Amino acid sequence: MLHKIEQWIDQTNLEYQGQRISCSKFFDDFSGFYSLEFLQQAYFVVVDTIPKPNFPELRQMGLGNFIDMEVHGITYKNTYYILPHLASNLRLHFHELVHVAQWGYLGAIPFIERYITEIKTVGYGEAPLEKMAYGFDSHFTNGGEKIDVPNYVAQKI
Repeated sequence: MLHKIEQWIDQTNLEYQGQRISCSKFFDDFSGFYSLEFLQQAYFVVVDTIPKPNFPELRQMGLGNFIDMEVHGITYKNTYYILPHLASNLRLHFHELVHVAQWGYLGAIPFIERYITEIKTVGYGEAPLEKMAYGFDSHFTNGGEKIDVPNYVAQKI
């Protein structure tokens, strides 16, 4: 199942490759949190509908609520998808970039496995990967001190 999800992610990212926008455009906004090199390797896509894998097996695993949940963005590897009305929301971009760092550190299969386990075990709101992203986006929004997010993720995950 994990490999099926990764194949779906790779296909989705390939389908939207021509619409990707480099996150390097956020360098001035996120300086001190994300390096230019990191941002140059991360992308976002503005979409009308957030793409999610909707496999029957995922619903059978108890993930139907997550699949059906309305979200503002979602990250797959180094690319995240956001809705048009939130395209200029820096907090959302910051949040999704935390997930890019998590994907990058853990790797695809370990990230997918951990994320699914966390959602099933404690739910979306209490999932440690989400709590880390929400904590960082709040820290950024509230003018917190600069922290190298990818390095922090690598140390704490």
